[in-house]
Amino acid sequence: MRPSSLLYFAAAFTPLSLAIAQNVRTTGKITEVYAQNCANCHGPKLEGGMTPANNKVPSLLGEQYLHGNDDESIAKSIKNGYPEKEMPPWGAALSDKDIRSMVIYIREQQFLFKRGQIKIEKLPDAFDGKSQLHNFHVDTWVADLVEPWSLAFLGADKAIVTEKLGYAYLIDKGKRAARPLIGFPAVDTGGQAGLLDVVPHPDYAKNGWLYFAFSDPQTRDGKPVSLTRVIRGKIKGNALVEQQTIFQAPVEMYPSGGNHFGGRIVFDGKGHIFFTIGERGNGPNAQNLGGVMGKVHRLMDDGKVPADNPFVKGDKGFASIWSYGHRNPQGLAMHPATGDLYDLEHGPRGGDEVNLVQAGRNYGWPVITWGMDYAGSPMPGSEGTTKEGMEQPVTYWLPSIAPCGASFYAGDLFPQWKNSLFVASLAAKELRRLELKGNKLVSQEVIFKGETDSNRIRHVIGGPDGALYVLFRERIARLTPAQ
Repeated sequence: MRPSSLLYFAAAFTPLSLAIAQNVRTTGKITEVYAQNCANCHGPKLEGGMTPANNKVPSLLGEQYLHGNDDESIAKSIKNGYPEKEMPPWGAALSDKDIRSMVIYIREQQFLFKRGQIKIEKLPDAFDGKSQLHNFHVDTWVADLVEPWSLAFLGADKAIVTEKLGYAYLIDKGKRAARPLIGFPAVDTGGQAGLLDVVPHPDYAKNGWLYFAFSDPQTRDGKPVSLTRVIRGKIKGNALVEQQTIFQAPVEMYPSGGNHFGGRIVFDGKGHIFFTIGERGNGPNAQNLGGVMGKVHRLMDDGKVPADNPFVKGDKGFASIWSYGHRNPQGLAMHPATGDLYDLEHGPRGGDEVNLVQAGRNYGWPVITWGMDYAGSPMPGSEGTTKEGMEQPVTYWLPSIAPCGASFYAGDLFPQWKNSLFVASLAAKELRRLELKGNKLVSQEVIFKGETDSNRIRHVIGGPDGALYVLFRERIARLTPAQ
């Protein structure tokens, strides 16, 4: 195993380490903190160097360290130091949030270094792959799409796909309709806004209800504002008819801007609909129980408020709120065997999360986070990574992968994948498989990965044929067992 002097620890201060710690220079940006205080020993690119006593310092870019390479061990190493090996303790000079930012920075640099050592081919339209449990084949199911956001199957051969730019198309036997459905309300498509999720009612075959989440444009005080709205309707010919609003916040709650709409929908099969709304880029919204942003919501499938919602009585919060303290949950999935509800949400720089979502719980944003500010400094207003009364994620990712749509596999084509959570990733351009048990991550693997913007993955769902359907930027791919 390769030791790293950044991970050498002891609690005692030596005169040399005390002098260094007292003279630490912090600017807020972790890259500058590293350059000013760490690069002399560890190298400007974490490649390793020499201590003041001319002892060799190994690279920080590897994956094995003498004193542990998990986040907690690295943070402990930075905080306590190893003075006897010329690694000063930085706990007196750097806050826990600063140290957390340094861990994120090291993780990011490790990832970038590893990415530079591994050639990642551009994903072809069709290819074969191997995972830990199954070999698979991927080919194109539907081409010529523009930023597809969601896909829902309406039968064995029929489906509907939404595009961010406000269009929804019917798909019949793998062929997209020439024209989009008509009759939709106006849709805000600026920034991250758009036509978002589409999910059929559990009894769609009998009642024909389709549910849509979208960014609803309104005007307040003469200025454009928008917020996530949920409607349902039925398809007649090439039109969406019999439309009903399931959820719409008061217009006075609508903010301006184009970030963090959430927009995922899940049914529990018990008459309830769950849906997500992001905090719209304003962290305090997530902690405000009097508002709807930064929340997972729960309603009856007709839009009524369930009597057992956690904030339905009194004036403690908005009645539809199921959980709060969320940043931008663009993934929402319910375990088919246990009924556990999980959300996947974008962190800031680092700290993307999977959460086990439970009634009335506070998931911490922006008070606690495992990420840091995009500029490379601790999140303003954050109190660290943990706080009493706030939930911890099941897992988080460093660096960020930008998780989006997610689905539990319930088909029969891949028996060893049964009940695995498949996660679509935008930034990392990869499809991941997670095994979860309650609030524990059992295992995780990358199924496949691309490198270009066309390989960004927005969603993944299982089809009635047992295949997995993966929404890339310009097409929908179909994943089946390899022959």
